[in-house]
Amino acid sequence: MGQTVESLPLFPLGIVLLPSEVVPLHIFEERYKLMIGECLDSDGEFGIVWLSDDGLRDIGCTARVTQVLERFDDGRMNILVAGGRPFRLLRRIEDLPYPAGDVELVELDDDVHDERLVAEARERYADLVERVTDDRPDEDSLEGLDAFGMAATIEFDAGAKQRLLETGTEDERLKAVAELFSTTVKRLDESERAAEIAKTNGHPRR
Repeated sequence: MGQTVESLPLFPLGIVLLPSEVVPLHIFEERYKLMIGECLDSDGEFGIVWLSDDGLRDIGCTARVTQVLERFDDGRMNILVAGGRPFRLLRRIEDLPYPAGDVELVELDDDVHDERLVAEARERYADLVERVTDDRPDEDSLEGLDAFGMAATIEFDAGAKQRLLETGTEDERLKAVAELFSTTVKRLDESERAAEIAKTNGHPRR
């Protein structure tokens, strides 16, 4: 069993946050201005949980404010937050000024039992980064990147990120991200080919 955290402030959002991922948030609702203000005062964490079309998910990720980018006179804020650890929502708490819940921190299995999975995932990640930026990461920059660390730098749809967040072992996560990276490269190639065909009025160049 993982550590239980009582009354963790929760921020249901239409995004999925991964461990080590950094995302910007605009805080404008009164209850969340209060919540983030308290987290800043105490240097405390809160939890981001995906509010999907099917409802609030049970697995989320802790978050901590790393930088306040801008404060407005009415209390609104632009902030950067970094993902911490996955958690399982045990009980929702409704009697606080903002959403909260009792959560259990998920014990991550970070052991890699097949080093080939690491090499494959980093190779596919480097392929995708090179495809998008024309600059391939070197081995030094890839060293130490785990599955979450790689996925946190790429924009995937929320469903794929949620499945990764819920994956129990590092071996499984490495397999999942390698497939995601490879599929994304293929989709980019297909989109580029489609755009080229469109430029030639639907006739592929010979």
